[in-house]
Amino acid sequence: MQHQLSRLVSTTRARIALALSVVLAVALLAGAAPASGTSNTHSKPTVVLVHGGWADSSGWNAEIERLQKDGYPVIAPANPLRGLGSDAAYLRSVLQSITGPIVLVGHSYGGAVITNAAVGVPNVKALVYIAAFAPDQGENLAGLVTKNPGTQITPDALLERPYPLPGGGTGTDLYIKESVFREAFAGDLPCSTTRLMQATQRPFSLAAFTELSGTPAWKTIPSWYLVATEDHAIPPVTERFMAARAKAHVEEVEASHVPMMSRPKATTDLILKAIKATR
Repeated sequence: MQHQLSRLVSTTRARIALALSVVLAVALLAGAAPASGTSNTHSKPTVVLVHGGWADSSGWNAEIERLQKDGYPVIAPANPLRGLGSDAAYLRSVLQSITGPIVLVGHSYGGAVITNAAVGVPNVKALVYIAAFAPDQGENLAGLVTKNPGTQITPDALLERPYPLPGGGTGTDLYIKESVFREAFAGDLPCSTTRLMQATQRPFSLAAFTELSGTPAWKTIPSWYLVATEDHAIPPVTERFMAARAKAHVEEVEASHVPMMSRPKATTDLILKAIKATR
């Protein structure tokens, strides 16, 4: 009787072990291959979103949510806002850490940064400018923003604060004054939102505003441009000029300087068009 019980226990253990091994094998296979009708996210380009001055990466929240929902890897690094050369070098280091194709998106000053950072990074397949600067070699933001009348980002709209430089000396940070922030920067957003934006704005170094741009990546990388027709920071006529010079695919949207916040669908749709065109 005891011998029969031992055989029964041994047989039961063997069956349980076999069942567990089958379940484990099925689980491993399911994890190794995507289910039918789904795509491997690693085959999709990484979308890198670069914010501009007086802002941070949270301005891209709506675009990030939709792109991630569609299965795209997304990164929105913090733009240092210290100087065009150093900011571009920092972003280039981020781009060089990414494997696979990249679609690089810049807003406002972020456009100048991507214009410089993408040079020499072969896996950047598209540049997308959202109400952004797209400078040519030897230009700076100060010259472009005053190229045509219409900007409200004038010297009297800015507050200057000195800050210490790492190697000694003093730099100058620029902030948009509370009295003009909403009208100049984000007039189509609720006042409650723009009050928070103004209070939490990241300082924009004068050096970033005046430093000369280098060889532009838009000369060799396909570009897209979203013109904000109600922009009071970069005049729309200047946006159209830069877009035409870069031979960009242009779309226009009725928006302030921050269409990624006030018109996120139009912004994301243009990013997706750039993605599809570069497959």
